[in-house]
Amino acid sequence: MSDTSTSPRRPNIILINCDDLGYGDLGCYGSTCNDTPHLDRLAASGVRFTDFYAAAPVCSASRAALLTGCYSQRVGLADYQVLFPGQAQGLNPRECTIARQLKQVGYATKIIGKWHCGDQPEFLPTRHGFDEYFGIPFSNDMGRQVTHPDRAPLPLLRDETVAQQQPDQRGLTERYVDEALQFMRRPRTDPFFLYLAHMYVHVPLFVPRPFLDRSRNGAYGGAVACIDWAMGMIDAELRRLGLLDDTLVIFTSDNGSRARGEGGSNAPLRGTKAQTWEGGQRVPCIVRWPGRIAPETTCGGIASAIDLFATLAEITGAPLPEAPLDSLSLAPTLLAGSPTPRQSFAYYRGPNLEAVRLGDWKLHFCKFEWTPQGAATRELRELYNLREDAGETTNVIEDHCSVVAAIEAEAEAFRRRFGDRRLNRNGAEIREAGVCPAPRTLTAYDADYPYLVACYDLADMPTMAG
Repeated sequence: MSDTSTSPRRPNIILINCDDLGYGDLGCYGSTCNDTPHLDRLAASGVRFTDFYAAAPVCSASRAALLTGCYSQRVGLADYQVLFPGQAQGLNPRECTIARQLKQVGYATKIIGKWHCGDQPEFLPTRHGFDEYFGIPFSNDMGRQVTHPDRAPLPLLRDETVAQQQPDQRGLTERYVDEALQFMRRPRTDPFFLYLAHMYVHVPLFVPRPFLDRSRNGAYGGAVACIDWAMGMIDAELRRLGLLDDTLVIFTSDNGSRARGEGGSNAPLRGTKAQTWEGGQRVPCIVRWPGRIAPETTCGGIASAIDLFATLAEITGAPLPEAPLDSLSLAPTLLAGSPTPRQSFAYYRGPNLEAVRLGDWKLHFCKFEWTPQGAATRELRELYNLREDAGETTNVIEDHCSVVAAIEAEAEAFRRRFGDRRLNRNGAEIREAGVCPAPRTLTAYDADYPYLVACYDLADMPTMAG
């Protein structure tokens, strides 16, 4: 790899990752009920991906993949797709994250918001290449609630210290934005990497009154508007600091929307978060770098959050780790309009391979679903042409035997690497998750402590946590 492949000066990088934001939740992706003027302008100023995938349909697995450039199965998290407070497992400190690699070429690194790759000290962001951390280390529904008074208080961390317990979630995004602006304002000679991992639109939706009052889509629309406002604030600060042209901005989501009567939308896709239908994993992705990425462009090739690792490494000249990756660089796509290099994508849910996409075709093998008797996996053999039928409405498996055979061969390659528990297959390229020998929660309830919010009063949805 060249010292710096495409630019005389390495860009600042701002990576914005939303929580449960659906494919159809932004105006530039077709929403007619959410107002997103700042994000729509971002899309008009850069490239908008139409076939961009989170690596998993739930968030710990998805976030670990984004950070490491690996399917979560490779880094040992197949059985730990959603990590909970005080859990022994987390992202192994031996894994290389993009933050750690960027530090090797001089970047200052900071994460703000949701981490969700383990809350034990050895798993925290400051042990994974981030100089600083401010945020909640897991989902915002995992604190103490009226419906769950037995839970530990929700911790807001500053680096590795609990700065506050049970913070007012209505003000948290504003605090995150202020933290981001303060980081951007610091005088420095080297570039920065800012990873802003929003709390929204994960339930419970505590939304500031100004956004709620203006929303045409209830609390959900207010939360989306708050995300959009945050983008506007960051852009305004980049312009004020004269950094707009020197900053690469990436905006995406960790998985699809729940979209079950809460206001979210994965339209025109089928399915929701926690599913491997397109709506569970195909998400918005917008990338802007003024003067380097052509504005008002659309990319229809297959791409994934996994690919951001190799992309940022190539753009900045950061080294790639020696351990195998699944990441493919999108730098030629972004900077020269080349086709995306990814030809296939594996839809894993935990240890089971549920579907594979090859080119325009997607073959489903099985589905995990909740039944009255509990969780179950059912066999499924359905083929869809996603270019013609993104909503996966018409099964054409009987008409395309050669396509099915080609995807089956691709699926076998994935199974050899990462396994497939449904078929009792073990993968040959799986590394170990991190394990803390004596895990504990970061907080414990104290009846005498002056909590600002003793119990959150909006319910979560525990069957789809994460």
